[in-house]
Amino acid sequence: MFTQKQLNTFKATETPFYFYDIDVLNKTLEAIKKAAPKEYHIHYALKANPHPTLLQLIKQAGLGADCVSGNEVKRAVESAFASDKIVFAGVGKSDKEINYALNHSIFCFNVESIQELQIINQLASNKNTKARIALRINPNVDAYTHKYITTGLEENKFGINPYEFDAVLDELKKLNNLEFIGLHFHIGSQINDLTPFKNLCTRVNEINKWFINKGFLLQHINVGGGLGINYKEPDTQSVVDFENYFNVFKQFLALKPQQQVHFELGRAITGQCGSLISRVLYIKHGITTNFAILDAGMTELIRPALYQAYHKIENISASEVKSLVKYDVVGPICESSDCFGKAVELPETNRGDLIAIRSAGAYGEVMSSLYNLRDKLNSVFI
Repeated sequence: MFTQKQLNTFKATETPFYFYDIDVLNKTLEAIKKAAPKEYHIHYALKANPHPTLLQLIKQAGLGADCVSGNEVKRAVESAFASDKIVFAGVGKSDKEINYALNHSIFCFNVESIQELQIINQLASNKNTKARIALRINPNVDAYTHKYITTGLEENKFGINPYEFDAVLDELKKLNNLEFIGLHFHIGSQINDLTPFKNLCTRVNEINKWFINKGFLLQHINVGGGLGINYKEPDTQSVVDFENYFNVFKQFLALKPQQQVHFELGRAITGQCGSLISRVLYIKHGITTNFAILDAGMTELIRPALYQAYHKIENISASEVKSLVKYDVVGPICESSDCFGKAVELPETNRGDLIAIRSAGAYGEVMSSLYNLRDKLNSVFI
C-alpha cells in the first residue's frame, strides 16, 4: 500500500521511474541486525541493486559488500565500504578488475578455478603483495528454483568441483602470493523453501571436514545467499523472515569455534523496497484479450521476459473497485516478450492511470537497458 504523500509524488513525476521506500529498507536492515548472531558477517550483494543512495544506508547498517565485477568493487570502494568488508566473486574476473581489487586490499577473492588461482597469484606477485582467497565450491545442491538462477549444480559454470580438490591443494602449495582463508558456497536465488539451505549445511559440513582432515582449518565459511521474497503479497510480508533463515544455519551448520560464517544477501534486502511506477498509454480491447499498454517495458524490468517471473501489478489510480477486468499488461518495446503479466485482474483501467509493479527493488533498475534507445530511468526516494 502506498501513502497519500507517495501517491501525490507519483502523480507529479514523469513516468516510468523506480520508487524506493526507505522505510521498508530500514525495517529490513533492522530485522537483519536483530536476527543475525553477532558472529555472522552479512555482505550485501551489489548485483541486486547498486544504487548509491541504497548503498549508503546498507553500509551505515554495518553490512559488507559482495561484488561480482570490478565496477561493483569500485562502487563499494566509492561508497566507503571498508576494504576488509569487500568480497570479490565471479567466474570471469579480468586482469584489470583483479588489479583494482588488489590495489584496494579487499578482504577476499572468491576463486572459481585453478587457472584463476594462478592468475591472481601472478598479479599479486607483480605488486609484491598477497591476495586472500576463498575457494568457491560447487556443492551439487539443488536450489529447486528457475534454471537461470540455479548455481550450485555440477552442470553450472560456477565453482570448483570436489573431484578437483586434490589438484587445487597441490597447486596452492606452489602459489606463494595467495593466502588461503576460506570456502565459499552459493546454490541459487529466490529460494523460499528453507530445505535447500539445510541440504547446503550438510554438504558444507562434509566439505569443511575434508579440508580439515587435509590440514586446512579455514577461518571463513561463506554460505552465500539466495533467500527469496514474497512476490505475491509484498504488503503482508514486506520484510523477510530472517530469524528462521539464520536459525537453519545455527541448527545445521557444524563449524569449529574459530570458524566464522559469512552471508551474501541481495534480493532479501532490497527487493521489497522498490516498485516500478508507470502510466497507461493505451487500452486495446480485443475479442478475447484486453491489453493495457504501459510506458514502461522490458527495458525497465526484464525479469518477467527473462525468467517468466511474477510481479504483483496494481492500478494505484483506482480509488474504488466496482468491477475487475482482465488485462494483458504489456510495454511499448518491439518484442512479443515485452509483457509484465497475462490476464491480470485490475479495476477498469484507463489511459493515464498509474500502475505499480511491485517487489522490483532487486534485479530491476540494475538490469534496465537502453534498447530501442529508451531514456535512462529516474529514481524517486521517499
